[in-house]
Amino acid sequence: MSISKGTYRQKAEAKIDEGQAKLKEARARAKGASADTRLAAEKHIDNLEKKLKAAKRKLSDMGDAAGDAWEDLTKDFDDTWDDISGGIKRVLDRFK
Repeated sequence: MSISKGTYRQKAEAKIDEGQAKLKEARARAKGASADTRLAAEKHIDNLEKKLKAAKRKLSDMGDAAGDAWEDLTKDFDDTWDDISGGIKRVLDRFK
């Protein structure tokens, strides 16, 4: 069962907001780490923030897409989100 475009966008925006909050948490945790760990984590966090911005652009680019174009765009966003969420998990796991 497919969900409506509005529902998809709301869920995608919520994922982006959650990702931004988790990266903020990771950045705060990195401040208390050793210099090497902090620098590596900050580089990873910066990269993930760029990917989040790109995901946000992809979401806005979906606009009024329909049919196959909508399906392609949602798949692309979902793939991007999978990459981002995996990266966020890895960076947070460094501080457990």
